[in-house]
Amino acid sequence: MAMTEASGGPLALGLDIGGTSTRAVVIDRAGRRLGTGRADGANLTSHARDKALDAVSAAVSAALATVSPASVRAAVIASAGDNNLNRPEVASALASRWAAAGLTCPYEVVADAVAAFVAGTPSPDGTLVLSGTGSLAARFTDRRPAQIIDAHGWLLGDLGSGFFLGRSAVQVALAALDRHTRPGPLGLAVLQTLTGATDFDPASRQVVSDLVLAVHAKPPVALAALAPLVTAHAGVDPEADRLIAAAAATLLDQTSMVRTAGDATPIVLAGSLLTTDTPLARLVRSGLAATWPSAAVGVALDGAAGAAWLAARSLDAAGAERLHAALFG
Repeated sequence: MAMTEASGGPLALGLDIGGTSTRAVVIDRAGRRLGTGRADGANLTSHARDKALDAVSAAVSAALATVSPASVRAAVIASAGDNNLNRPEVASALASRWAAAGLTCPYEVVADAVAAFVAGTPSPDGTLVLSGTGSLAARFTDRRPAQIIDAHGWLLGDLGSGFFLGRSAVQVALAALDRHTRPGPLGLAVLQTLTGATDFDPASRQVVSDLVLAVHAKPPVALAALAPLVTAHAGVDPEADRLIAAAAATLLDQTSMVRTAGDATPIVLAGSLLTTDTPLARLVRSGLAATWPSAAVGVALDGAAGAAWLAARSLDAAGAERLHAALFG
């Protein structure tokens, strides 16, 4: 049965658009999640426009399946590559999709980092460190990014990200094959995953060609899917340890660029590589604790809910603190 405004007041919609997945959630003023949706990645930096907007439509439609779109009175769209959504041709196409979903409320576009930060702490000030498909470090003042390091996308940056780890893992395999040597455990896992090869002559150029073709047959951002191979080989292959250490060092260096040594404001970790118990997360946590021992470290597990909270706050600023506690504990 569809919810109506009369049954619980105006609703808020949050949308979190990433490179790997797109998530939507509708909440009421008590913080109850009344509808959720999930679809493929829709970051316009790494996905074609129509494919990305199809994913947005799918996630929003699923979230609205059990609520009345007319009851949604505010919305925030948090997106990696958020400036793409403000390009006139994209904004026009998105507005058409919005109306087709039955939504009549306006929406605000913010960076995905903003939604992640507010999902990880009730504090208005602090630091966000993110490593998922992409990566960044950011300093927040009054819940607005005052400084961001990286977040430049796979072609120009994301140096502590899942994409960085995945691409580097392929490079490890290629470097061994170029030397006519059999790759180590990580390189072998990359070859088997991408080409199915298990028994091969490392001096054969065909093996190299097959691997290169397999990589180029998919969108570049798909290399991020290889990051779990790297973390799974921590302690097994020195190459995996080297890559993870490099990613951790990059993230910690970037954090030091946006955060002074004596800063005691909270630190929020975001992205699957930092919010789960990965070797990268452990190294980053250890480095953060060594440099900022007085800072609380939280995790952002639901960027869509962070976006929804931002939207709901515009409807009821006085109840924002209570709503945050209801949504995130």
